Order: sequence, then C-alpha cells, then structure tokens
Amino acid sequence: MAKQKVAEQFVDILVKAGVRRLYGVVGDSLNPVVDAVRRTSGIDWIQVRHEEVAAFAAGAEAQLTGTLAACAGSCGPGNLHLINGLYDAHRSMAPVLALASQIPAGEIGLGYFQETHPDQLFRECSHYSELISSPKQMPRVLQTAIQNAVGRGGVSVVSLPGDVASEQVPERAGDHALVTTRPAVRPAEAELEKFARMVDEAKRVTLFCGSGTAGAHAEVMRFAERVKSPVGHALRGKQWIQYDNPYDVGMSGLLGYGAAYEATHECDLLILLGTDFPYNDFLPHDEDVKIVQVDVRPERLGRRSKLDLAIWGDVRETLTCLTPRVKAKSDRRFLDRMLKKHADALEGVVKAYTRKAGKRVPIHPEYVASVLDELADDDAVFTVDTGMNNVWAARYITPNGRRNIIGSFTHGSMANAMPQAIGAQFTDRGRQVIAMSGDGGFSMLMGDFLTLVQYDLPVKVVVFNNSSLGMVELEMLVDGLPSFGTANKNPDFAAVARACGAYGVRVEKPKHLAGALKDAFKHKGPALVDVVTDPNALSIPPKIRAGMVSGFALSASKIVLDGGVGRMLQMARSNLRNVPRP
Repeated sequence: MAKQKVAEQFVDILVKAGVRRLYGVVGDSLNPVVDAVRRTSGIDWIQVRHEEVAAFAAGAEAQLTGTLAACAGSCGPGNLHLINGLYDAHRSMAPVLALASQIPAGEIGLGYFQETHPDQLFRECSHYSELISSPKQMPRVLQTAIQNAVGRGGVSVVSLPGDVASEQVPERAGDHALVTTRPAVRPAEAELEKFARMVDEAKRVTLFCGSGTAGAHAEVMRFAERVKSPVGHALRGKQWIQYDNPYDVGMSGLLGYGAAYEATHECDLLILLGTDFPYNDFLPHDEDVKIVQVDVRPERLGRRSKLDLAIWGDVRETLTCLTPRVKAKSDRRFLDRMLKKHADALEGVVKAYTRKAGKRVPIHPEYVASVLDELADDDAVFTVDTGMNNVWAARYITPNGRRNIIGSFTHGSMANAMPQAIGAQFTDRGRQVIAMSGDGGFSMLMGDFLTLVQYDLPVKVVVFNNSSLGMVELEMLVDGLPSFGTANKNPDFAAVARACGAYGVRVEKPKHLAGALKDAFKHKGPALVDVVTDPNALSIPPKIRAGMVSGFALSASKIVLDGGVGRMLQMARSNLRNVPRP
C-alpha cells in the first residue's frame, strides 16, 4: 500500500476535526493540499476569486455553526490576502484554521520568489501561528493549531511549504484526539458569593449584554426579573438578547438608541455580561456606579473600565450559579422609569423617518431596511457591511431568536457582507441569506459575486446604493471637514449581476421596492437588488459638542446618527404594558 503524503495526512486531520470546506484560491505551493482535498470524501474545495473572501467566508461559517472552519492561501501574496478576514474572525472569536502555504523549505530566508514569513505575519491575528519544516512535525503542529482555534475561540495559522506537503509521512497517521467543543467555565465560589452580596446591596441594577450572552437568553431574563433590572446591549449582543425581552432598553454605543446609556449611568450596579464593548466613553466613570464584568476570556476583564469585581466564567454558567443566591427584589421603580424613558426616546426619533417614507425619492435607506425586515424569513441570516448598513441593521432588523446577524462588528472592515454570505449559505442552502451591502463595500470585492454564480448559491445581495462612502462622509462632517474622496461613480449593479448570469433588478422608486425584493427572494439562485438610496438621509442634531467628535455620541439624545428605529418602537411600547399603572 502506497505511503501517505503529508498533504493527505493534513486533509485527513481536518476532516476528523469537523472541517467540511476549505475556502481559497489554488496556487503552486498549495497544489498538493488542494489535490488531496479533491481525492478525499467529506471535504470540499471552495474556489473563491480573492483570498480575503475565503477568510471572511470561513469566519462566517464558524460563527454560525460554532465549529471549526478553514481557509487557505498559496505562498506569498496568496496567503497575505487572507489577513483582513482572519483579523475579523479572530476578533469575533470564530474558530478558523488558516493554511498559509510557503515557498520550498530549503529556500526560506534566502529572498526566494514570493518569499514572506507567514508564521510571523499572522501572529497578531491568531492564537497560534507556526511553520511546519518536516513531515514528522506536521500532525502535532496541526493538532495544536486546531486545539487553539477551537479551545480558545479564534484563529490558528499553519504555514506549510509546498515541497514538505508533497513528501511522504514517516508512517500512517494515528488517531489524534481533538478538541471539538469548548467547556463551560464556572466562576470560583468566593467570587460568586461576593457577586451575590453586591447584587443584594444594590438598589438599581442594570445589565449590559454582548455576544457572550449567546445561548444564555433564558438565564439573563430570569436574573433580570429577579433583580428588576433594565437590560441594554451592544451591537453584537442584539441578536442574542433583544428578542422576547420585557426589560429591553435598547443599545448603547456609536449607533445607540433608546435608554441604554441612561440605564448604565443611573444605576448603582452595572453588570457587563459577555461584552468586550470597546467604547469606554459610553461606560460610567462615576465612583457611585459599581461595575462587575463577566467574561469567559480573563484577559478582557477590566480593560475597558475600572472593575469592582471581575468574574471569569461564561454568562450562562455564571447566572445559573448566581441567580438562586441573590434575594428577589420587589422595587421596580428604576426599571419602570428606564422602560418609559426608552419608549419616549424611540417615539422622538421615529417620526421624521416614517412620515411619507414610502413616497420619498431618492429612497430613504431606513425605508429599505424596514421593508427588508418585514419581508425576510423568520430564520434569515443577515450579513451586514460596515458603515451605514450597521446603523440600518441595528435599528431595523428585528431579532426573534432564530435570525442571525453577522458583520465585522469588532474589526470594522469594509466589504465583509457578501463574503460572509458565501460562508453562511454553504452551511445551509435552504436557509435565506441576505447580504446588506453598501455600494462601496460591494464594489470593493465585487469579483466574488461570480462565486455565488459559480456555485449557484441563492444569496440575496441588497445594495444600499447612495454612491458614497456614507459613514466616512459623516465622520468628516462631524470633524468639521468638507467631504472629500467619498463619492463613488457606480455602474448599474443590477446589470452587472445579470451579465454575471444572476438575477438583477434596480429600484429607484419606493413603490417598486417591495415587489423587487419579493421577486428576488423567490428566485432560486443568486440575486442582486440595486436600490438607489438618498445620500442625504442623515442629519446631525444640534446638541453635538466638540468634545464628542472623537467618540461620536453618548446617548440617544446626543447621537450623531439620528434616525428611525423600526419595530423597536413596537417592542418598547409592548414592554410598557409591564409597567404598573398608578
């Protein structure tokens, strides 16, 4: 029996680790691995047009499934293209294994054609990045890389020279025990007791939730009811915590709305649950507000604000242990006041963007997002470009516990929506996947629209086409600068889609929008809806101050991005029914 090659052994270990797809672009140093994928059942090679797309797609797949995903790039320029998508995956704690193929092992360090040092280049965006220099080394390095990616949540990179990949292994690979799931992390008993005492002593408790509340919705609601706490969230916590939430007071941050900011500042105990919220200007600095942070990653504890208690543990396990220990509170005056303030705040911002919005030309982007929210499936996956599309998704896409919203919410990269939609759609061809793309983001990696066509992926790309880099333009205006370099001269994106062999339709009048979206959603294959939107749909409220420029805003009454909130208002009104009448 022929001996196994390193490339074949590499692919076999990936399959055992649960990897079902390897996204990338073929190249000479990568050819042995790609050929091994071709001959191995249980794993597919997904050919994209740009390696950055491969990394974004793998990251989206990992976020949706919670399991290891993989991407690959050939030596030098090929694997360098992975770096942006890998940064995003790593900051999103998505378990991704990246194969960076390398020049011949004997030429490393000698200025060979296309030489780079990927084992060094990728260290900042990975938990583990190592070079394999001999066949004997490969199984253990790959196993270690997988353990790091899955166990710690993030990226691992393995650099493999093409000639080493073509060599025979010393012996057939044995069975390797691999980590495939992360364990629950329970806080220490002493920390739980101190946590319970702080909750019992507090009169006004607020919860602020991030993506770490995934899978802990019931536990958060149970705790909030016990201590009569308003519940705010960061953007990445929206899909996990906002639905079926009678304590919801909205979102804080650059795109914030409602009473989340007030609730975090007017409490006497703020509990940060599973959030690495980066904008510390939005967090209270008053000594009267005590802060507890709960996070499964200990290195994140206290890096945004001064903590009175740091809890190392995952949110679900922590609240399961904590809730029975705290005394039930009966005074809900603080909660009710925040719920009322939240509803009032939303009432104030929604009117300007709902009045005759269905008749305005150019089409208001808020109107596009609201119609999209109404027509999309209850279990749709939305991938969202960075920039103004983040605003529309934050305010108009209604979470329900079944929908997923994926974006470059921590890394903040342009052009992420369509590449992430590719990875999302491969996980389930029967599930509706909608890419909310800006014209700038879409055109940046537009070549990979061909990947949708090549694999007949039924992704629906909705381009919010205002012919500008809207968020950048707004940043310039806030800084007192004239907009410059932000205008885009765009083609008819629908015509481009049709030229690629997909369904494409252009919408310029709001009365045609719903019909165009319905037709695109009914289409069996890839579709693009090019919606011409109003570039002047943003306004800057008069209360902005010079000191807010770098931080944008601090509350709903001071936000730079003043706009509607869609069905969030309905949710707030519904929650007001829980407020006892005097």
